[in-house]
Amino acid sequence: MRLHLHLLSDSTGETLENIAKAALAQFDDVETLRHFWPMVRSEAHLERILQEIAQNPGLVIFTLVNNDVRRTLESRCRAMGLPAIAPLDPVSHALSNLLGQEAKARPGRQHTLDAAYFARVDAIQFTMAHDDGIGAEDWEECDIVLAGVSRSSKTPTSIYLANRGYKTANIPIVVESPPPPELFTLRHPLVVGLTTSADRLVQIRRNRLLSLNQSPETAYVDQDSVQREIAYARRMFADNGWPVIDVTRRSIEETAAAIIALCNERALQDRDA
Repeated sequence: MRLHLHLLSDSTGETLENIAKAALAQFDDVETLRHFWPMVRSEAHLERILQEIAQNPGLVIFTLVNNDVRRTLESRCRAMGLPAIAPLDPVSHALSNLLGQEAKARPGRQHTLDAAYFARVDAIQFTMAHDDGIGAEDWEECDIVLAGVSRSSKTPTSIYLANRGYKTANIPIVVESPPPPELFTLRHPLVVGLTTSADRLVQIRRNRLLSLNQSPETAYVDQDSVQREIAYARRMFADNGWPVIDVTRRSIEETAAAIIALCNERALQDRDA
């Protein structure tokens, strides 16, 4: 099935994209043609978009706080017989009832340059500067340190966590080159071990070597060698009492969510101590 999906936002549209992605993941065999319209804040801009919608009719999803622009969109979609959905409305209405106040009609308010925004930028810069074992002298400043063998998703998970505001460092666990002693004396950061199945790791590493035009027949992808690496890392995690997450069947987002849950659990324990 082919679907035209029109996403209209008066801000960056990031929220809409995530909502649409989550909903579409529940359906199979759908060819989606996305039409993305950010920063829609005037009826003149909307008019140009409506012409495109008329030429490619489909589902319209929007987050617009300007009542005039919103009413025009809803009216024109009704005239064309097209569904137009505002997915944040139920949440806003529920909050309004519970809090006893009207929602502020300010587009993009979640993207304001507040302290949390700059903290997130700082976390991203810190994480990029502490990738792959770099900067051990700063690890005590981290919120999270990820440890794992090569190609166990440490870097992409670190970057994702940084985008959520967590200062994250990662370090490869290599049998022939033990980690620096600083890793074993950390007090502030949560150290998390990442592991995966040997079969999956061999596959990922082999594909990596092929993409670099290198020979895929080395100890780096030897099944027995890889199993020894994983066992070595697991012993280190167990000896130090670090929580371990198996990333074999997890997406980066799922791994990060599990790590954030561990951070929240640790924070509650520290608060109650």
